[in-house]
Order: sequence, then C-alpha cells, then structure tokens
Amino acid sequence: MTPAARLSAAIELIATIDAQRIPAAKALKEWGTAHRYAGSGDRAAISGLIWDVLRRQSSAAWLMEDDSARARVIGMLKLERGMDVATIAALCDGGRFAPDTLTATEEAALTSRSLKDAPAPVAGDYPEWLDPYLAKVFGDDRAAEATAMASRAPLDLRVNTLKGKREKILPRLHHLGAKETPWSPLGLRIELGADARNPGIHAEEDFIKGAIEVQDEGSQLAALLSAAKPGEQVIDLCAGAGGKTLALAAMMQGKGRLIATDSDKRQLVPIHERLSRAGVHNCDVRTPRGEEEVLSDIKASADLVLIDAPCTGTGTWRRNPDAKWRMRPGALEVRLKDQAEVLERAAPLVKPGGRIAYITCSVLSEENGEQVRAFIARHPEFSVQPPEQTASVLWDKAEAFAEAALQSAEGWLMTPRRTGTDGFFVSVLTKA
Repeated sequence: MTPAARLSAAIELIATIDAQRIPAAKALKEWGTAHRYAGSGDRAAISGLIWDVLRRQSSAAWLMEDDSARARVIGMLKLERGMDVATIAALCDGGRFAPDTLTATEEAALTSRSLKDAPAPVAGDYPEWLDPYLAKVFGDDRAAEATAMASRAPLDLRVNTLKGKREKILPRLHHLGAKETPWSPLGLRIELGADARNPGIHAEEDFIKGAIEVQDEGSQLAALLSAAKPGEQVIDLCAGAGGKTLALAAMMQGKGRLIATDSDKRQLVPIHERLSRAGVHNCDVRTPRGEEEVLSDIKASADLVLIDAPCTGTGTWRRNPDAKWRMRPGALEVRLKDQAEVLERAAPLVKPGGRIAYITCSVLSEENGEQVRAFIARHPEFSVQPPEQTASVLWDKAEAFAEAALQSAEGWLMTPRRTGTDGFFVSVLTKA
C-alpha cells in the first residue's frame, strides 16, 4: 500500500470507530481480517495513524474547525506528525486509493490556525468533563501534562536480577536501540517511531530465558518504592498477570515468602508461566475459589502488602489513547469503591511496623491522595511514610526524582511530562 492508500484506510477506520462506537483495537483487527492483502508493514503504519488520531482527536478537530474523520486525520498529520501543507497535499492528491484533494478551507486551516487560544481540554486532548479533575491536580499546567499523556510511549523493559545484570544484558539488545532508563536501575528503553513495528521482544533470547520483562519504568519505580526486602513476608494483593509480583520477587532475591492473589482469578492465568520463566521459586499464587478467603491464614503478619489498585488508568493514556475517550464519569465512582474495599482487605493483614504500598496508574487525586486520607481516617493506626524516606531507596537518583515527580503529603505522583514514565501514584503507609 502507498502512504496515500494507508491514509485513506485510516480515514475509513476512524469513521467506522465513530459510527459503530467500537474500541479502536477491535476496529483494527476487523479491518485486518477483511483486508488480507495488507502486509504487516501496512497494518503497523495504519495502526500508528489511528492511535495518533486518537491522541490528538480534540486538537485536530479544533485546528480544522471540523470533527469529521477526514478532518481529524488531516489535522493530526500537522499536529502529531509535523507535516506541512505541501506534504499533506501531496498525500491527498485525489489519485487512485488516495484521499480527495485538499479543499481551500482545509488548506486555510492548516496554514493559518493554531492551538494558541484553545481551551485546556482541546489543547491537552482529553474529555471536557475531566477538566476540573485535572485542574485540581495540575492547575494551569493541565494542558501541558495532558499533552504529554497523549504522546507516544516507548517500550520499557525490566532486567530480572534473578537472571542477570543490566550491564550484561544491555549490549545484547543494542540492535533494538535499547538504552538505560533514567530513573530505574533495572530498566532498559526502546524508543518507537510513529510507524515502528513491534520490535519482537518476545522472540529475544533474554526474554525467552526470563532475563527481561516488559514493564514501564514508572511501574518499576512503584515496585522499588515499596522497598520489599529479602526474608520478608510480602503479599501482592492485586497481582493480576504478575508484573509487580515478578519485580517484588527479584527485590526479595528469592528469600522470604511472597504471596500473589487477585479477586479476579482470570487475571491470574498468565502469572504461573511468567513466574516459571523468571526463575521465581518463593511465590505462592492463591487463586480465589468462590467466597472463600484465600488469605485467612494471614493475620497481622505481613511485612508488606502491595496494592496495585484497580483504577481509571488515566496515567496510561499514552499507551491506550482510546481509553480516555471511552471513559465515563461513572467509572470513577466504581473504582473509588473498589479501592476502598481493597484497602480494607489489606489493613488486617499487616503486622505492627509493617506497611502497605498503595499504587495506582491514575493521576486523579480522588483515587490517590484523597483515597489515602480517607483510609487513614478510618484506620488511624496507619500513617504515611514521609515521601522523602520512600524515595531514598533510589539512592543517587533520589534527589533528582524528588525534583521531577509531584510530591504531596501522601506520596509521589509520576507523569509523562515530569518523569518520562506513565502516570503512577505511590504512597507507603506504616502500621503502628
């Protein structure tokens, strides 16, 4: 397919997503099935166009003064891809399989309009109903923060220290352009271009042998800030597929007792194979069975309970830009209830002097600091570990991290704009 034909396909797909109100991933899958002639490079390029339109959906429509699928695709080419009018016009030449020729109105918009006077939800490309929530956290910086959350994310990897060291593994991934992450001492980063195909990390020998795992640097830091130690009894209460479970196991150096569970047993399915590949031998995976409490034997004896809390996922928008447009106000209320319930479940598991590491991949204060304050009001035996103390586990990076991340009385908030990571909130609570 030519670049112009790919652009036509993207316009068609965006129109389909609008009309059928289906997730972008589903639309892309169905399009690929119906267009078998499209090669893997074509599918990757078209996917990149679709995701970039979703990243800049509001701003592109504002720029073009038109919210049609065509207008948003064309506007995105200027805002996200940095194309000038001549380059866009060359793609939209009305030829076979190409989009229709640019109209005079479209050329004028591309030439003369900008986002200078756009309201924050437009400039930052997020739903208008979320504006007061983001304003509460970021104030006048909310458009800039949201713009960063709409940017393209890199592929981050975590080195499994049970299997190797970063300095040994990095040279073996140089062919993928891997570099050290700026904050995590365990991280590697591969930058991805707009039309970049998946680098096939799952086929790399180091991945197959369990020496590396795919994990955003922010998620790595969240696990590190929990400060799990060898010999401790640690519970991963919302383990899911096991990303942070694996990080905890490496921090514990295979010593101590690690328990992984999740209220949704379906989420736990991948964890067994991942633990085996990573060489983890001290993890007890407890799959829920009906109403039975799988942690009934744990009574005030855990050194650490890590809560990777169910949340709105606002901190991961750059990895799933479709999610922010599909999010509804009611979703926040549901998640707030879920978070309060999991905190209540964690409280009696922690021994005196033990701690809860409360983590979300959200930037909303309702899910973060406010949730922590409400929990402490119900459980005065818990107090927030001073954020400076929490960050001290980052050693020589602690001071720079403290300057970059957003600090509150309850903990740390990482964002794409501030730390170059996904958005993560981390609060460590100590039990008296």
